[in-house]
Amino acid sequence: MQRKQPDQEFAGHNIMAAILQNLPSEAELTKIEYEGPRIALYSKNPGYLLKNAQVVSNMVNSIKKRIVIRIDESLRIPEHEAFELIKKTLPTEIGVANIFFDPALGEAVIFAERPSLISKPNVDLVNVELAEKTGWKVEIRKAPHTISTIEEINKILQETVTQRVHFYKEVGEKIFRVRLDEIVEASLITLGGFAEVGRSAIILSTHESKILLDCGINISSKESIRSFPRFDITGFDLNELDAIVLSHAHLDHTGFLPSLFKFGFAGPVYCSEPTLPLMYLLQWEYLKNMGSAALYSVRDIEQVVVHTIPLSFGIVTDISPDVKLMLSNAGHIIGSALIHLHIGNGDHNLLYTGDLKFGKTYSLDNAIWNFPRVETIIIESTYGDKQDIFPQREESNKCLIDSINDTISGGGKILLPVPSVGLAQELMLVIHMHMKAGKIDKTKMLIEKIISEASSIHEVFPEYLSRELNHRVLDTEEAPFHEEEFNFVESARLDNGPAIILSPSSMLIGGPSVGYLRQISEDPRNKLILTSYQAAGSPGRYIQEGGREIFVCGQAITINCQVQKVEGFSSHSDYNQSVAYINRLKPKLRRILVNHGERASVQNLASSLNKMFKIPTQHPMVQEAIKLM
Repeated sequence: MQRKQPDQEFAGHNIMAAILQNLPSEAELTKIEYEGPRIALYSKNPGYLLKNAQVVSNMVNSIKKRIVIRIDESLRIPEHEAFELIKKTLPTEIGVANIFFDPALGEAVIFAERPSLISKPNVDLVNVELAEKTGWKVEIRKAPHTISTIEEINKILQETVTQRVHFYKEVGEKIFRVRLDEIVEASLITLGGFAEVGRSAIILSTHESKILLDCGINISSKESIRSFPRFDITGFDLNELDAIVLSHAHLDHTGFLPSLFKFGFAGPVYCSEPTLPLMYLLQWEYLKNMGSAALYSVRDIEQVVVHTIPLSFGIVTDISPDVKLMLSNAGHIIGSALIHLHIGNGDHNLLYTGDLKFGKTYSLDNAIWNFPRVETIIIESTYGDKQDIFPQREESNKCLIDSINDTISGGGKILLPVPSVGLAQELMLVIHMHMKAGKIDKTKMLIEKIISEASSIHEVFPEYLSRELNHRVLDTEEAPFHEEEFNFVESARLDNGPAIILSPSSMLIGGPSVGYLRQISEDPRNKLILTSYQAAGSPGRYIQEGGREIFVCGQAITINCQVQKVEGFSSHSDYNQSVAYINRLKPKLRRILVNHGERASVQNLASSLNKMFKIPTQHPMVQEAIKLM
């Protein structure tokens, strides 16, 4: 336990006073309000502040808080008028496809088919011009092929404007209050995802705050006690949580979140920008697949949307009086984030990797490693055994190419069960690239509809993709996720002839991949190719280990088709990449905690890291408490 000097940063009314004293009169400030983790400055001369970014930058450096410029509501013209004015102002060639308005924030998101036609130096000028003309702060994004998920989220936001305005103010008041205690302590409680894969959930507690990191489910578990995070051991009310921070959208990290809102949670959820629509898509898919057995309802998913505050990578944000958050690329799926938490006045820095890929792929850049300080890291170990070493990507590509060609030449069909987000998009890029180069025989590709929906979200947020893919999506006429060879289907009935099928779920627990497996399983010319992690107890794991009869949804499936495991495409780090990540981290670590792996994997990686780096390393179980300071 440490007793620190009172926090010297601005808090409460001191923030407002500092802004009023230092902001030039030209800004024509009308009000200052809390907007969740940000301070919103409302102005009748927004052009002044938008053009003079240094004024705002100096203010941020002074008060050490995030500031956002808002336009006074009196200048805001009606949405339908703003829509028409924006379309007239922007060049016709950029192809405005849609505009979504958010009255709670005074923002308008313009979806354009060719946004890159506005040259980068002119984007800010266009945004200022539109703000001054319409009274709406605008953002221009790439129009996706399918906008339904974004449209549904926008509808929810439109219907909850009053609720959200109140919610943002309430969150801000809690974040920017004066600290109640000078004592600095921090500890973790493991609720799920330790010595296991699934139901990731950790609580960080200080004297001022309680922060939940991830809130997942274990879909492959057959025991309810092992399916959900162990909130029953925490001993506090859900509304004692100051914030929930999500690493990424997969259900083993977000699948239990709507249940918290069902049980009364009403606080903020923080995640990256792509994670919100992807999480919404996957939670809806879960609801559809589970039917009456689902944990939550449509309303609970909608409440997740209402209470989620998306953040950009690399921006430091206050999420409680004594905890600052920064999200950075984890390389696992689009929007997957390394969660860096700065506790107290620089007293402790915690890095939670979530799912980590320390290796570049076609779709994503490598995970970030150069943090100023990290004292404790929680690192995943899905592939933590010493033998878990992936082949080089070129070797994996060749193995996949040969396997597909061998099956196609024999008139067979190939089923690739994949997660809807991440590996699905990577394999789409890989297979199409080699088909275009003539290395894979041309054949029809059947891709399940939800993968198309997820791919469209990739198009909306190209800045979160690899540099090369970002360029292809944003600056060219290409459509890498919607090539003409891709046939998007929904639980299709297969006809005669060869085909390559990509469909969730990746572990054959349920979803359309099981239906496709039933259709191909009897014919030995067909092939099931397993490229992703198969959790213990899942049908996919049973088949991978040699089982040839599985039971899914009460029905038996006999596997007479060929089965092949192709390694090297995983969106997780292998053993060598995990070790390399710890070695590459700039800060000097004091403690390593290993999670998100089967017991043998976490034990092995923890032992190896301890021996190699001489750093205290633990592999906790679920329901353990760990004191950080």
